[in-house]
Amino acid sequence: MCALKLISNSTAKVTDKVFQRKFIALGKILTRWEDIMGPKLSKQAQPSKIRYRKPRRKGDKPQAILEISTSSANASLLIMQKGMLIEKINYLFGEDWITDIKFNHLASNESHTVKKQTNPLTEEEKNSLSQLLNDIKDPEIKERLLNMGTSLLEDTKQ
Repeated sequence: MCALKLISNSTAKVTDKVFQRKFIALGKILTRWEDIMGPKLSKQAQPSKIRYRKPRRKGDKPQAILEISTSSANASLLIMQKGMLIEKINYLFGEDWITDIKFNHLASNESHTVKKQTNPLTEEEKNSLSQLLNDIKDPEIKERLLNMGTSLLEDTKQ
């Protein structure tokens, strides 16, 4: 699983109101990446960043370019599907905010996914984290904070 997915799953709801569109957009794409690319291609290509460009003239629309990292072989296949991918992303998120896709080529020996080794939490650590979140009423926010806390604690144990 991509390290960015872990972060986006934990922080998207918490930071949505603060950072709005620019910083949450990549997290939203990561969350739905398998829906966008399909199960096979989602493991072979990963979104790496979104670049925004302000409109040049008043009344023009800003541009958002999604950068996807993948092998050269997969990039040549995905270039043929670029228009369909843009349509799918914009359909899933309800507006036309991705205007182009750029493919970054990775060397064949370079990994594009990050494998995270975790040290599971002890029961005491799990209970302590649960007690900290007892006052949170919204179950979705509580779950996301629990995931984020678990991830942070696992990282500090390494």
